[in-house]
Amino acid sequence: MDNQELKFPQKKIFVAFSTVAILVLLLFGMWLGVDIKNKIEEGKYIGQEIQLRNTITVSGKGEIYAKPDLAQVTFSVITEAKTVEEAINENSRKMNQVIEFIKEKGIADKDIKTTTFNLYPRYEYHRTESYPYPPEGKRVLVGYEVHQSLEVKIRDFSKIGQIIQGATQNGANQVGDLRFTIDKEEELRKQARAQAIKEAKEKAQELASQLGISLGKITNFSESAVYPRPYFLEKAPAGMGGETPQIEPGENKIEVTVSITYEIR
Repeated sequence: MDNQELKFPQKKIFVAFSTVAILVLLLFGMWLGVDIKNKIEEGKYIGQEIQLRNTITVSGKGEIYAKPDLAQVTFSVITEAKTVEEAINENSRKMNQVIEFIKEKGIADKDIKTTTFNLYPRYEYHRTESYPYPPEGKRVLVGYEVHQSLEVKIRDFSKIGQIIQGATQNGANQVGDLRFTIDKEEELRKQARAQAIKEAKEKAQELASQLGISLGKITNFSESAVYPRPYFLEKAPAGMGGETPQIEPGENKIEVTVSITYEIR
């Protein structure tokens, strides 16, 4: 009797353990089967190219010509002195003279902007020995150099030459980067873009008719712009004497190119 009572709980434990083990094996088998199926499905596409939609790409270009209405020029003052204070004071004095002259010519405060102000130490190499070769020496601090640059926007083109000449006579010892631009250039760029898109669409319709296809939706669009080439005035030293320089702005070309890709139906 006692032996039977002891065996009964053991049997229940064995049955429960076996049931859990079977369930675990079943779940593992199901997971393994799904994983194998997925890998087989993936293997079907190895070495196969992805099917691309049939498309056609066309391009168009728009050009707008316009006379510049804004000139930008950079004036620089470079001074040297033995001390920092002397170099800065001399530079500021000359640049203030340049600014005062420019304002006298009718240039507004909003069109005058300081773009750089740099202070550099100046060194010289002094020989201490003449032998052996190369001779030994040391670097000696001999002073300081200040660079200050001013960007000026000139809207009255008849004053460009006068301002350039007068600025150098009042202390500017470098003039450069003369550029002619259009104040509201973005409006003209929109017009050029509209021209380019129209040309591209017309080209697409013409090609579709010739090829006997129908155009679907647009799948891609890109745009590139060509900016007007600046008129660069080489940096010139101070003391530009002689006659007032005459500057001709000419015309600026604003160009936009677009590329449109259509789906073929």
